[in-house]
Amino acid sequence: MSDGELVGVVLVSHSAEVAASVAELAKGLAGGGTEVPVAAAGGTEGGGLGTSAELIAAAAMSVDRGAGVAVLTDLGSAVLTVKALLAEGDELPDGARLVDAPFVEGAVAAVVTAATGADLDTVAAAAAEAYTYRKV
Repeated sequence: MSDGELVGVVLVSHSAEVAASVAELAKGLAGGGTEVPVAAAGGTEGGGLGTSAELIAAAAMSVDRGAGVAVLTDLGSAVLTVKALLAEGDELPDGARLVDAPFVEGAVAAVVTAATGADLDTVAAAAAEAYTYRKV
């Protein structure tokens, strides 16, 4: 990774509002430092609930800075859509990766970690580690 290249983060939800809100939360909690490229890919092209391969691919391309793209999803078909895009091989940027992490906590961990200039493996590990966050 060269100077200035940050891991991009794509947040895929069945709801455009949920994806946008989680993106806003994660960026806000990352502080005022380095601006991590984050994109929300929620809902369908028509604004309904669901997932859109086209919106996901466009979001991933928009955050690709050459250091990889961490893709976090909310529920079942979002995961399947991202897996299908990855299997096609040419729809997502090179270095795009589906990250197995809780959606909200994982997004925050991914964006905060990416802001430090960490590589994709480190960003993905931080997001996945969010599964261990205890609340009680």
